[in-house]
Amino acid sequence: MSNEISVHGTVAAGFEGVREEFAAVLAEGTDEPGAQLAARLDGRPVVDLWAGDGIGGDSLPAVFSCTKGAAHLVVALLVQDGVLGLDRTVASYWPEFAAGGKDALTLRELLGHRSGVIGVEGGIPDEVLADDRALAALLAERTPFWEPGTAYGYHGTVIGALTGEVVRRATGRSIQELYEERIRAPYGLDFYLGQPEELEPRYVAIRPMAPTPEQEAALAAHPDDPKSLQAISFNRPTDFIAWINTPSVRALGSASVGGVGSARGLAGMYAAAISEVDGRAPLLKPETREVFARLGLAGVDLVTAEADHFGLGFERPQIRYPSLGEGAFGHCGAAGAQAFADPASGVAYGYTRRRYAFPGGAAPENERLVAAVLEAAGA
Repeated sequence: MSNEISVHGTVAAGFEGVREEFAAVLAEGTDEPGAQLAARLDGRPVVDLWAGDGIGGDSLPAVFSCTKGAAHLVVALLVQDGVLGLDRTVASYWPEFAAGGKDALTLRELLGHRSGVIGVEGGIPDEVLADDRALAALLAERTPFWEPGTAYGYHGTVIGALTGEVVRRATGRSIQELYEERIRAPYGLDFYLGQPEELEPRYVAIRPMAPTPEQEAALAAHPDDPKSLQAISFNRPTDFIAWINTPSVRALGSASVGGVGSARGLAGMYAAAISEVDGRAPLLKPETREVFARLGLAGVDLVTAEADHFGLGFERPQIRYPSLGEGAFGHCGAAGAQAFADPASGVAYGYTRRRYAFPGGAAPENERLVAAVLEAAGA
């Protein structure tokens, strides 16, 4: 099925092919195609595109787990500053966390999704899931689902609350406050961990996208087990579309999944992390970004079954996009969003859309869009 798509925005000279690819992938879709795409090269904007009903360049869709990238950029800065130590135990900052056999877990292991505290069997109430402090207090007393440090599994809805509580104990400030002060406000980024009330008119509601017949058949063949690690990590049966479309949830800005932002904001944040922007030095020193981008623990994720896919706090996007450099780092989001920095090419990338595709994660069109951006950057 092909649709007529009007693409808005600009591209720098040499990036015209990215605009063509953006139009092509949206025209091939079978559902409402609202999306944004932005990229920077060595800090300068080179792609700024959007298309779809109700979507503008400054619209603010929910970006779900792309939020984890912002939260852990804060953690990386605190490690770089010497405020946090990767090999100190979490309990040395947060004594209550030692309960349930978690006393030896280090911050490095926590950032690598190795704590085993991925959620609560039967689910966490939606209001607690939105409130990082309440969620951290609930999780501190939990017994992990595997021996901490020995394996890793995606802490999909809770990792930001866990790392955020370490930040709060060490600094007296929340991840959200430090992100606003050190990253968002200085660069004027349209990417928020806690959406201000005055920006509500710019929020675009996330919409469901029906599963394909193949996905429906797969689900019917392997129905979801509510006691599985995946169901626990993703806090089923929470309806995440209804949850994130609730203003009070977005106002709290869960450091795991509660952020809202434009593609410009996502790309701008990762550009600031690795490149000089507006006369400011990169936020991360090369040695810091190398530590956070490096493979944390080899093997298969116990929750998602993906292999070798986490650094510290960040995903390793070269698993999905092999043309990226080994030092790339970023995070995808459940409605199809994707954002990353690739120091090898100097590219910072951001993609958002308002369709929540089953079962979640980076939208497949990112493969083509990332390839188009990297080809133009290399040329």
